[in-house]
Amino acid sequence: MYKYALLAALALTGSLALTGCGNNADENAPQASEQAAQVTKPTDPNDAKAWNTYLGSIVQKNMQGMTADRPYPYLVNAGDTEEDAAKRQRQLDNVTDTVARGVLPGNMLVFAGPDSAKTADLIIAAFKDAKPGSFKDVIILYIGDQADQERVTTALQPTGATVRFVAM
Repeated sequence: MYKYALLAALALTGSLALTGCGNNADENAPQASEQAAQVTKPTDPNDAKAWNTYLGSIVQKNMQGMTADRPYPYLVNAGDTEEDAAKRQRQLDNVTDTVARGVLPGNMLVFAGPDSAKTADLIIAAFKDAKPGSFKDVIILYIGDQADQERVTTALQPTGATVRFVAM
């Protein structure tokens, strides 16, 4: 559910960016810059809409080198209830299956969430059995806290993926 909501936010952000490409692009450019600058990190970890908007703006700025038509975002929820844990487990199963099948070069996987440690844990668990070099020319964008960057980068290094980190 969160993945699709983030995807919708990314699509909306992309379409808004493209609308500035018309004849009056010079007039719309300052407004677009101001709007992008106004996106701030949400304070409520359960506000999926705000998180999708925030993370969508970060993804939009970090898509260089991607040749696929769209990124594959994973918004990892932060809750501690049994339902939240079950959602994370389903998401982990989904990502683990994706890792096992492999991802074509030029694609981008995006991992983010209100709780950086839980997001990092999901990435590490999902990629633990990845074959060395199996993600060459695949971009993995991790949006999280500086404290979790090194362990995520270390876990992804054997895959050959291009790892990008953006601090929240």
